[in-house]
Amino acid sequence: MAATVEERWRQFYRWGPYVLLGIASALAAATAGELMTRTERGVAAVLVAAVLVLQLCWQLRPTPSPAPGSGDDPGASVLVPGAPGPASVGYFALRTALGFALTWLNPFFAVFACVGYFDAVHLLPRRPAWARAGLLAVALTMAGSQSGGLPPSSTLQWAAFAGLFLINAGLATGAAHLEAKEAEKAAERSATIAQLARTNARLEQALAENATLQAQLVLQAREAGVADERRRLAAEIHDTLAQGLTGIIAQLQAADTADAGQARVHHQRAAALARHSLGEARRSVQNLSPVALEHDTLPDALEKTVAGWSERTGISGRFTATGTAHPLHDEVAATLLRIAQEALANAERHSGAGRAGVTLSYMGDEVVLDIRDDGRGFDPAAPLARGSHGGFGLDGMRARAARLAGEVEVESAAGEGTAISVRVPLARHD
Repeated sequence: MAATVEERWRQFYRWGPYVLLGIASALAAATAGELMTRTERGVAAVLVAAVLVLQLCWQLRPTPSPAPGSGDDPGASVLVPGAPGPASVGYFALRTALGFALTWLNPFFAVFACVGYFDAVHLLPRRPAWARAGLLAVALTMAGSQSGGLPPSSTLQWAAFAGLFLINAGLATGAAHLEAKEAEKAAERSATIAQLARTNARLEQALAENATLQAQLVLQAREAGVADERRRLAAEIHDTLAQGLTGIIAQLQAADTADAGQARVHHQRAAALARHSLGEARRSVQNLSPVALEHDTLPDALEKTVAGWSERTGISGRFTATGTAHPLHDEVAATLLRIAQEALANAERHSGAGRAGVTLSYMGDEVVLDIRDDGRGFDPAAPLARGSHGGFGLDGMRARAARLAGEVEVESAAGEGTAISVRVPLARHD
């Protein structure tokens, strides 16, 4: 719709002056016998020809397009080619003067002179004084025609001329003011649209950058997940397969030095450990709970683990549970069981202990697992001693607890045994 209206105005500015001049000339010719002398008719014919030449020269003059961002009114440069500028001011002034002269000869030529009301704002410079001056000149011509012709021949005609001039001037300047305000609003809308377009472009760029960043974050998260899974599998293998293989080796070595009956017992234990380790390996790969937790709660699983460990190693072991037991989240139960298994394995391999105890305590909003032995102990701060006590096991315990926002404390000294305490938040099973 906006393009259609603009095209119509462009056609009016191009052909309107010719149409209005033709109508005015026809009306003047019809009334020439009463309103014009023979000489005036000749002068009018010359002036009409001059208007046609002026109009053709204005239409055919070269009109370079305004540079983008020049600040000119886009509507003016499109509707009135080449405007505004010195040439347009000269064209408007000469055309207005010719219209005034023709109206002086015959009032009906005001039909042509009124075209100045439509294009004064576009042809004259943007300063308000210029537009008002042009509109007042047109209003003067129109008032002379409406009051009965120029010059006024009586006091009454002069009064009518003055009143009509004020009316024409007020209407013309008021309309021009409203048009200027509308042009300002249009320019503001255009500027706002351009700003929105730039903002949208920046937003699209930011979205593209965010998409790239998101892809990088996803890649980093995937890599972190892979690394975490590798650590988990390493810890599972250490806590299950390595311990199971150690037990199998110990049973087979014991069978080599035992009699036939006792050797059979050791072979059966080795086979049981092998089957158990195989099941643990499968569940570690599938990230399932330990075998001991498939059908038992954590206290029952810990009690059976301590009993089996004590029977296998010959070390006196005891399990104690305190507080009100709650069903724990699978990951919490599995983590505490794995830590207990690793601590008992360390006690078997490194401490030379004769007794060990495991205590599970439900303490309000946290669960505490304590593993103690009366072995030779070690210095937790000494790297060599820490390594000889199973450094990977201690690091694995801390890593497991950290994943649950828990912590591991190790207390030990030479000849005083070892105590490991694990604290994790109590996460109930849903």
